Amino acid sequence: MSQGKETTVLALTILITAALAGGGYWFFVNQPKISSIAESGKEANGQTSSHLILKDLEVNQPNPAVIKIDGSTTMVATVQQLRTAFTQQNPNLPVTYGVPDNSPTGSSGGLKNLINDQVVLAASSRSLKAEEAQYNIQMLPIAKDSIAVVVGVNNPFKGSLSMNQLRDIYTGKITNWSEVGGINAPIRVINRNASSGTRDFFKEVVLTGIDFAPDSVNFITWPRDETTAILRDLGDNAISYATVAQVANQEIVRIVPIDGVAPTDQNAVKAGKYSISRNLFLAVK
Repeated sequence: MSQGKETTVLALTILITAALAGGGYWFFVNQPKISSIAESGKEANGQTSSHLILKDLEVNQPNPAVIKIDGSTTMVATVQQLRTAFTQQNPNLPVTYGVPDNSPTGSSGGLKNLINDQVVLAASSRSLKAEEAQYNIQMLPIAKDSIAVVVGVNNPFKGSLSMNQLRDIYTGKITNWSEVGGINAPIRVINRNASSGTRDFFKEVVLTGIDFAPDSVNFITWPRDETTAILRDLGDNAISYATVAQVANQEIVRIVPIDGVAPTDQNAVKAGKYSISRNLFLAVK
């Protein structure tokens, strides 16, 4: 194997091994479909080791001076953990995330930069689209994530929403909190930017492909793919959504259960009882 191939396989192996060592609200996928991509090694005593053997990857990138990654804003915290683990073992091989560094462009932007050879890895919170699949990109599922629906901490609405109610809010059929058991006040809807992989997944799972309501006074599409600014703008009557890891410990928001289940319930998420859950990926050519 050439030095360039060894470096890239090493990068993938350490990054994914670091992912498997993670915790918090990141639920790592342990499904049969992963076995064709990465599998655990066996120690001499028969115990499973944390080292991963990557298979079926055509790794032909040149030996890089920097491991450049771009992609999902959902995965910022996770990628930071991965790059820290990698640079501890490879102090002379920097890892950047975003173009420029520390400015990730979202799942779509990261995959585009991977296709254009501007990065060697992309972090994606969604599967490939048809137009991306033609570029021989392989998706390595490393985690399961949940999308949390949130309101401002001072929002009078303290109930749960059904998936149908959530769909109707984002398609413009429900426009007042009184229609879902709250007070008589308009619902201000904040949608994520079109570049967001979280938005793509939300549309697919919650709206089942139906279009979002058009932008208006009470339906806003955020101009950039970011979360913190959206959370600060929720106020007393707005609703939005983000990966659970970005909102679980935020004092300015309250997570709304969906069909009575909260995305912070790890057992419910693992059991498939929380509907708005997805796989997260590292992508490589």
